[in-house]
Amino acid sequence: CSAHGGGYLPSYAARSDNSLRVAPDMDTGVKLKRKPTEYLRRMYYDTLVFTSEALRHLAAEVGSNRLVIGTDHPIPWQDKAVDHILKAPGFTNAERRAMLGETAAKLLGIKL
Repeated sequence: CSAHGGGYLPSYAARSDNSLRVAPDMDTGVKLKRKPTEYLRRMYYDTLVFTSEALRHLAAEVGSNRLVIGTDHPIPWQDKAVDHILKAPGFTNAERRAMLGETAAKLLGIKL
């Protein structure tokens, strides 16, 4: 799981894809079988981003099914760790449930 919403990676995903397309001469010797965005969409990310827009952007880039709640415990930045997910506009109840625990339970093999 990539902490703090994956940092800059989700925001630069399309740039990484484009760089491989427009600058093939910058070969690092590593031949990717997939585009960088495809690898990023296989990872999981915590939801510890600091605005609703950042959470929406993260979900748009990697999929809300790849997000698990992040709290930064023991240093709280919300009154309740779930507030930023519950208050962020544009998510369905199913997406919120997944972020709040269903995805993590699935990853850990915990039956709910």
